[in-house]
Formats: sequence, C-alpha cells, structure tokens
Amino acid sequence: MTEGPVIIVGAGHGGYQAAASLRQAGFSDRVCLINDEAHLPYQRPPLSKAYIKGSAGPESLMFRPEKFYHDQKIELIAGRAVSIDRAKRTVLLASGEMLDYGHLVLATGARNRMLDLPNANLPDVKYLRILDESEALRKIMPSKTRAVIIGAGFIGLEFASTARIKGLEVDVIELAPRVMARAVTAEVSDYFQARHREAGIRIHLGVQATSIEAEGGKVTGVSLSDGRHLPADLVVVGVGVLPNIELAAEAGLPVASGIIVDEHLLTSDPNISAIGDCALFASPRFGGSLRLESVQNATDHARCVAARLTGDSKLYDGHPWFWSDQGDDKLQIAGLTTGYDRVVLRGDPAGKAFSAFCYKGDKLLGIESINRAGDHMFGRRLLGMDRSLAPEKAADESFDLKSALA
Repeated sequence: MTEGPVIIVGAGHGGYQAAASLRQAGFSDRVCLINDEAHLPYQRPPLSKAYIKGSAGPESLMFRPEKFYHDQKIELIAGRAVSIDRAKRTVLLASGEMLDYGHLVLATGARNRMLDLPNANLPDVKYLRILDESEALRKIMPSKTRAVIIGAGFIGLEFASTARIKGLEVDVIELAPRVMARAVTAEVSDYFQARHREAGIRIHLGVQATSIEAEGGKVTGVSLSDGRHLPADLVVVGVGVLPNIELAAEAGLPVASGIIVDEHLLTSDPNISAIGDCALFASPRFGGSLRLESVQNATDHARCVAARLTGDSKLYDGHPWFWSDQGDDKLQIAGLTTGYDRVVLRGDPAGKAFSAFCYKGDKLLGIESINRAGDHMFGRRLLGMDRSLAPEKAADESFDLKSALA
C-alpha cells in the first residue's frame, strides 16, 4: 500500500480513471488530479462525431459532475505541471504551487502533430483532439461550404463523415496508398474508402499537401504535390499525435517514443508510474514494448496502477481493442494485427456487415469488425483467453463462434 499523497498529472481518460479507481479501492490519503484544461474531465471519442453533430453542451461529455470529485475527496487542481523534483518528491505547477507526492502518476497523454506548411497557422486551419478544438469547429462549420481534411486516419475520416452529414463538400488528402493504412487491413480500408466516396467525399491518395492557399488571411484552398489545387474555406488536420514525454525527460526518466515503463507500468523511479497515450510499456502478452492510443488502454492502465498502489500488484496484461464510428458504419477492432500474413473474411462486405479475421500462420492475431458487434465481442473474449480459431471455421458462417469459447 502506497503511503502519502498520489499526484496524477493529466485529467484525460487515464488520469480520471486512476483517481476514481484509487478511491474505489479504498485509498484514503490525498489524491490530486492536475487538469490543464478549463473543463471537468471529459470523454474524448465523441469530439469528432456526436458532439460536432449535436447541440448538447460540454457538460454532456463530462465523466462525472463536480460534486463527484468533492464527495470522493479528489482534488481537481487547474494548472500545468512544469517540473518534477524526484529527490524531494515534489511537482511544481506553472502557478508556482508545489505539491508533495508519495507516488506520482504521469497521464500526460499526447498532442497533435502540427502541420509545417505555409499558412498553417491561419484561423480556418483546425485540429481536433480536445474539447476546445471540437467546440471551435462546431461553431464555424455552419459558415463553411468546403472542407479539406489532411490525413485519412480515424480522426480525419470521422470528421469527414460528420462534415459531409452537415452539408459541407469534403476532400480528404492521404499520402499513403489507402485510408487508415497503418491501422487496418486492405479489405477494411477498401470498404471504408468506397463508403466515403458513396457519401460524396472525395479521397485523394498518394499525395500530400504542399501549401495552404489564402487571401486576406482567409483560407482559399490546398495545393497538392501532384500539382492540383483543392478549393476550401476550412482545413482540418489529422496527421497523428506526439506523446507528451517532456516532463518525464526533464526529470531524468528514460523516454523513447513514450515514457518507458515496465510490466507494472513503473518508470525507472519506483515512485513514478506512467499510463495511457504517453506510456511505452513492456508487454508480456506481445513480447515487446508498445505505446497505444486508445480509451481502453488508458483506462486499463489506470486500474492496474490504482490496484498496485492499494496493495494488489499485478503485471499489466490487457488485451487492446479500438473503435471508430464513420457515418453509419461502426468499426471495432479486437487485438493487435501487426505482422498478419492472412486475412479471412466472415460475412459479405456488399452486405455492409463483415469481419476480417487476421492471422499469422494459423494463429489469430485480431479481428476487425464492421457492423458486427457480436464478432467483436467474441474476439475480445477469445483473445483474452489466449485462444485461436482455425481460419476455415472463421470463414464458415454456419460455424457457431460461441462454441469456440466453451
């Protein structure tokens, strides 16, 4: 059992869950949650979809009302951590306030990768990761007619669908040869590419933006590497994120493509953990180090650390899953498919409901499901049990998947 205050830097999914789980597990000492946004801790997934589409205010996104933090004696501290003194076990805030810790949890998350192009800092060039960015887009979209989205990953395509539903003309630019190329199989990429084009979204593959054109401080379009020009009065950038590792690095903690932690999510300092998007964690399940950007990863990390700090120390062994809502389609992914060499389809893409079972040899690595929630839940259970499924059974719709769980 950890003694002394627990200070949590970052109030996203991981930070919020760490604080809540500590109290659920009976931790009675001080818990401080440092929040550098001007909102109560909130859900991020709706920001590119439901929140922009709807009329509900920011309060609809909050995990819990303010009363929850008061009742649970979780101190919400508005501010930004600027340095860590590991010898004294203190965190310095930008306000000058100093906080003592018995254990420090870094849940610093990630930030947008910024576009390095002429005119990229104009007011009509937007990003979409935090609530203020989503709110800004929601306010200006009614006055816009044509959007260019740079990047065809989850966020770019989710926003493209939302913008199209809201009546904008939409172009998507992607350097890779297919959409979501780093995240999904070619079969799933092809399906979504066709669905977006059916919705009237123009997708431009194998090209990149070379400049953002403007007149009088107003965006007029985007120039492409193949010489074309796409007119636009709104540009939304979704070219990935960078983990926020600077605070840890300046404190002398080892970092790489994330804050390096072991199987218990501990840094090289036994008094400091790191969780969520910022953490590069050793994974016994996958035999290497991973940094994952997902709600599941952040919340499961948080629960694992809270359990350790309250006397129930276990290796982190969560099985990843992800999702993306794009138009009328829901993509759900169970497992990690990196290194797959065979894809078996269950269902028919023409019917707008199918799953791609991804194998390396005869070992099932993961399942990508479109509008087939049952397949997704099956995959999470099966992979969580460290079991596989013969490819021929995956392809046979007459085979009852539930029987593989017995």
